[in-house]
Amino acid sequence: MDSPLAAKGPAALRRVEDAASGAAHAKPSNRPLEPDALGDHIDHLYRAAWAMCGSRHDAEDLVQETFVNVLKRPRLLRDDNEIGYLMRPLRNTYASAYRRAASRPTPRELFEDDVPPADESRIDAREIMRAVASAPPRYRDAVIAVDLFGMSYREAARSLGTRESTITTRLHRGR
Repeated sequence: MDSPLAAKGPAALRRVEDAASGAAHAKPSNRPLEPDALGDHIDHLYRAAWAMCGSRHDAEDLVQETFVNVLKRPRLLRDDNEIGYLMRPLRNTYASAYRRAASRPTPRELFEDDVPPADESRIDAREIMRAVASAPPRYRDAVIAVDLFGMSYREAARSLGTRESTITTRLHRGR
């Protein structure tokens, strides 16, 4: 082992020998995923989905949705491990469904106790208008301009001849 390659290790020496002998490392061939062969893997995927979901019905839905996603377009396998290839879309589909469900608010059933009684004190429009009218004029004008007329703070400040920051203060106190 006098050569400089021998100092780098046996792997480097093997690569040089393979290149010299013409035995280049072949890339794994890409072959299409056969849709007809997917039925052979349903049991494996179902068990994995059941472990993820914890429910038989959710696992069935997850496997079906995974197959729909996989069959949308042709897929190429780098090696002959179809089940290994199918596990990734199964996990991705589960993660997507989990994120969707987490972002959705949970529905809540309403009961009779949740509805306020009809005779509870309600404020009608006349009471609101009396309260606005009874406020001091500068607060009243700010509330009327912004809340009733729908002006922006800037528009209300221009029409009342004051600054925006003054409008915000008057609105807070007037409300």
